[in-house]
Amino acid sequence: MPDPSTRAELRDFSTSPAVVLHVLAAALVGAAVAVIALGLLDLISLLTHLLYSGQLSVRAVAPSTRHLGVASALIPVAGGLVVGLMARFGSERIRGHGIPEAIETILLRGSRMEPRLAVLKPLSSAISIGSGGPFGAEGPIIVTGGAVGSITGQLFHLTAAERRALLVAGAAGGMTAVFGTPLASVLLAVELLLFEWRPRSVVPAVAAAAAAAVVRSQLASAGLLPGIPLFPMASHTLQAQLGPAVLAGGLAVGVCGGALAWVMTRCVYAGEDLFARLPLHWSWWPALGGVVVGVGGLIDPRVLGVGYGTIGDELAGRLALGALAAVLVVKLVVWAVALGSNTSGGILAPLMMLGAAAGGLVGHVLPGAPVGTYALLGLAAAMAGVMRSPLTSIAFAIELTHDVNAVTALVLACGAAHLVSVLVLPRSILTEKIARRGYHVSREYAVDPLEALFVRDVMETDVTTVSPTALARDLYARLPEGSPARRQRLYPMTAGNDVLLGVIAFSDLMPARSAAGVSAADLARIPVVAHADETLRHVADRMAAEGHGALPVVEASDPQRLVGLVTQFDLLRAHERVLVEERRRAAPLHPRSLLGLRPRREPTA
Repeated sequence: MPDPSTRAELRDFSTSPAVVLHVLAAALVGAAVAVIALGLLDLISLLTHLLYSGQLSVRAVAPSTRHLGVASALIPVAGGLVVGLMARFGSERIRGHGIPEAIETILLRGSRMEPRLAVLKPLSSAISIGSGGPFGAEGPIIVTGGAVGSITGQLFHLTAAERRALLVAGAAGGMTAVFGTPLASVLLAVELLLFEWRPRSVVPAVAAAAAAAVVRSQLASAGLLPGIPLFPMASHTLQAQLGPAVLAGGLAVGVCGGALAWVMTRCVYAGEDLFARLPLHWSWWPALGGVVVGVGGLIDPRVLGVGYGTIGDELAGRLALGALAAVLVVKLVVWAVALGSNTSGGILAPLMMLGAAAGGLVGHVLPGAPVGTYALLGLAAAMAGVMRSPLTSIAFAIELTHDVNAVTALVLACGAAHLVSVLVLPRSILTEKIARRGYHVSREYAVDPLEALFVRDVMETDVTTVSPTALARDLYARLPEGSPARRQRLYPMTAGNDVLLGVIAFSDLMPARSAAGVSAADLARIPVVAHADETLRHVADRMAAEGHGALPVVEASDPQRLVGLVTQFDLLRAHERVLVEERRRAAPLHPRSLLGLRPRREPTA
């Protein structure tokens, strides 16, 4: 048995010291993205003032229809028209809310984003949101931050995995800069973007989020960004947190959040399907979506723009029952249509508003806590259900409000919403868009069985070997069709005491089987070997890198002594163990055995 402390490949993590440089680069990216986020938010505010009141100001303000009246309904149409033209003649990748595009870049494009995306995405989103689009700024800044990280990675000789770490670090920095939620930003990176849990990618995300938080705090101190928490709430007492009524209410809100996730996802893609049926180029879709947004703004202006003020009112319990219902219905319609038109904008702020509205509505009939508390639970539950990121949602709700004592109810609400969502929806709102482009993304992660098993656990020890002096025609004669030796396909060439000299592939033996005087030594190759105490993951990587389907196995202490053969089919036996654990049901502990009795025998036929 090898001593784990002496084997580098048996460490818990495989991170190299080079990650230190990546962490420093990620911190710089996070700081830069925080400044870019300020520019994006100021640009949104500037456009909102210009378009809705004709003023020059970067003070945060919600779109208002009182200055222009009915004519204000044309502003979202004009904004959608500009965004459509930018997408058509600039970059089609600015369409949508950004996170699916970031996932696609990570999985399919080697984490390479175009430099122009770092300019066009925030600009198009600012136009969309500033003209009343019912979106948030977080999606665009996540994409912009990811683009900054990706561009930084492309300037140096890095692997795709290393570029991904910087891309995701930029995204985490962007979310931190907008909301002041570094923990939730790191968890979002883990649950949605990284597709792994490794220090090489998690620590850079931590560095970027921390750097963005520091820069953001300085900007907030100067009055350039809102302070944190973004939505301050009076913290609940511990007794209220653990009250049975509140916990039961949190469970109910979670179920509603999961159902809301189903409604929101279906509505968005129903809108997208509706636009796809129109006999118009897709660049006109955002303008048509702007018509619905403009009409919705006339019905209830609170549904326009990012809506942080409305979210704050929901969490403070300042909206009456009718106002909550109006926000929920109108916001859902305009958001689903606008997002279905593939305009540019983020989904987190709309999720927060819709989830808080649903939680507040349910909270009017639930006991034990104020309506604002249930609005907070609804906000987190909607995020957990729609984005399938329960841990992010819990941390996000706490960091947005600093209401730490609501954590137990939040855990229940987000867990329930996540469960309902995965049971009623085959894909989330993020992965559905990727699936519609012909790709599949799995969101279930587990320990790779190849990491847990060793070569000695699956290798074949009954191996057919050959002598270096044997003739090729004699070797072929020893391999009748259907025999175990014929199925082996790779034959170690050994001398006395199982000393490995080389290997012979069956594909090399076939052409030489009728040649006179060709010996095994003439056909032998230099062996690529595996060690009995190696993990199957290392061997699988070596097989892929070398293009071999079978490797002779030797002892690490005696590299020339053959002890077996491992093939790609043996690697599948590791996965077979997982299938057995997941599919074979058994009851090892019989109830009668708890009383000291023998289990009854099943009657035989």
